[in-house]
Amino acid sequence: MKNWIKKTITRKEVSDIYDRFGADPLTASILARRGIVNGNDVQYFLEDDKRYLHNPFLFVNMEDAVDRILQAVDEEEKVLIFGDRDVDGITSTTVLYNYLTSLGLDVKCKLPSGSDPYGLNLPAIDEFEKDYGSLIITVDCGISNVEEIKYATEKGMDVIVIDHHNPPEVLPSPAIIVNPKCADSGYPFKDISGCAVAYKVVTALRFARSEVYKNEIALLTAHEEGGKCAVEVIKVENLVEKSFFSEKYDAGTSISQTKLLDFLRGQQIFVWDANSTQQILSQTFGKGAEFNFLDLRPQLARIFPSMANASLSDLKSKSKIARYNPEYNSEIKSFFNIFVTFVNRQIEEQFPEIKKADERDLQLVSLAALADIMPLIDENRIFLRHGINSINKGNAREGLMELLSLQNLLGKKIGSTDLSWNINPALNATGRLGQPEIGLELFLEKDPAKRTDIANKIIDMNNTRKQLGIEGWSYAEEHARESIEKYGGKLCVVIDERINRGVSGTIAGRLVSTYGIPSMAITYVDGIAIGSMRSCRGYDVTNFLEQMSEVFISHGGHNFAAGFSFKKERMPEFLSYLEKLAPTIELGNDESERIDIDAEIPPDYLKPTLLTLVDKFEPYGESNRELTFMSRSLKISDALLLGKTERQHLKLTLDCGKNKWPAMFWGEGDRLHKEFDKGDKVDVVYQISRNTYNGVETPQMIITDIRRSMD
Repeated sequence: MKNWIKKTITRKEVSDIYDRFGADPLTASILARRGIVNGNDVQYFLEDDKRYLHNPFLFVNMEDAVDRILQAVDEEEKVLIFGDRDVDGITSTTVLYNYLTSLGLDVKCKLPSGSDPYGLNLPAIDEFEKDYGSLIITVDCGISNVEEIKYATEKGMDVIVIDHHNPPEVLPSPAIIVNPKCADSGYPFKDISGCAVAYKVVTALRFARSEVYKNEIALLTAHEEGGKCAVEVIKVENLVEKSFFSEKYDAGTSISQTKLLDFLRGQQIFVWDANSTQQILSQTFGKGAEFNFLDLRPQLARIFPSMANASLSDLKSKSKIARYNPEYNSEIKSFFNIFVTFVNRQIEEQFPEIKKADERDLQLVSLAALADIMPLIDENRIFLRHGINSINKGNAREGLMELLSLQNLLGKKIGSTDLSWNINPALNATGRLGQPEIGLELFLEKDPAKRTDIANKIIDMNNTRKQLGIEGWSYAEEHARESIEKYGGKLCVVIDERINRGVSGTIAGRLVSTYGIPSMAITYVDGIAIGSMRSCRGYDVTNFLEQMSEVFISHGGHNFAAGFSFKKERMPEFLSYLEKLAPTIELGNDESERIDIDAEIPPDYLKPTLLTLVDKFEPYGESNRELTFMSRSLKISDALLLGKTERQHLKLTLDCGKNKWPAMFWGEGDRLHKEFDKGDKVDVVYQISRNTYNGVETPQMIITDIRRSMD
């Protein structure tokens, strides 16, 4: 019997979220129950504005990467983008290729195909050298290609690494590295996809077209505080705060004797309301102290007329960012936020094509985040909200439109689950079958008829991939239990040359789902053992693999998903390592029998409008499971068994008073007539989804568990 858990929360916890952030009581209670209580976390559930995305120039090497690419444009260099064979690699390559070619660059793309290893390889470098190439940009790979990048630079090429995988102890050098997982990256959020990192580079390149790129600007405020003049200054470059100055002065202070003069020397200074600022500074430093200000208020009032007569104090009290981040609750920080908004709006007006291109890119970033199982917290939520909303507005980009059509998803409201279950597996099939260039071609092809042909080919490849997965699973089952026993119930290792290398990751993931422990699936290709490892229960597989790194030709990945390869003759060494390391594996609790409930909904409140709440917490996925509700004493007014398989499905109609709800209970038909029956009152744990039929959309329950009511 599954354990239903509804975490106890206090009324104060709910009211704090309600009062501070303006969330309705039910939303506030769900956030509190999920432990999302800090403003920095709450903002990504309540806000959609791209202003909440992190600035790409927070990457310490971003400016170097942008300048090197712009140099390539100026000198008409040839560029190679080297990506990966999965969805993240295909989308990363697409995003970067589309923008670099729009700059007029001569760009070639290369993805690992056939039996090529993961990551940049020497033959690709040699081929690029013959083509007189000078700049290699890796996307969704490269951070582990130490020798390959050294080889490329010895041939006179420069390399930019755009990646998000866990870095090794020794980083590739010389190279410009943009990777949020590097300890000194400067970026505040580590868990974005490779495509998101590529998107950040493209965003930075777009910003570089503006006149403020690399132009240091000082933002200054002055106000009376405790009988003194409080002066605060933020130096900003590329919309990133570089330094901060704050001092208070008595009237009659000589400005030549202050640190302020040196701090402002040579700076372009912006203020909010030049007249009042000059007046208060003159009262403090004397009328002889003249400042050359640029007044931002009249310029911003042109865009936002309501700001024409507002003071910074007024604007500070209305700042949403300050509501979520108290450290921004000051006039100077409010001014900084206003300046960022102003510059971004100016860029949109100057380059109106950016907005559409940005939305198209975010559709691909959305696919990558879901495919690579990125946690759907922080800015990942904004990425997906914009990407998915763009699709739902009928603006799906080329290639994606064709796949949506073939999967019968056009005309219905798309959610993260639709993309995860219907689009990403099809795209991934191209790489799994050794032809990722077909997935890339789908997004780059200009001819609609050709795109349709490519999309049909991808669907066929996905069907082949499914069959290979079924066959691979039958082979894996033969070895799984014996392996688990061998490794003390902590590890499952399946080694079978009949498993297609393209589905090894799928098999490893299914082993994890079935047995609840870290698992490996390994096969052989041309004398090379190629394996995938997946994990669960908090265990980091990259650290596990690093302990046997001397065996591998290559290895790397994420905390819960990694790949590796080694020569077949080294299998005895590999197995010896496994026997030694398996006992050291420490796993967290198995949560498979636990159901966490977000809210209890009384029958009278079970209305179709709950879909609005469900939409609010989209996107769903890693670190943000679907909302799970509980309702008590719902009468089963009808029950119908569906399907002819061994595990039949159950379709119920539940009487909720004013509303009757259709409900699906997948694979649990055998519980009817045994644990409950038509006419019984039951307690139900469920999610709410949309059922679209003939263009008509209706809400339905998807039941997770059900019990006969005790009352």
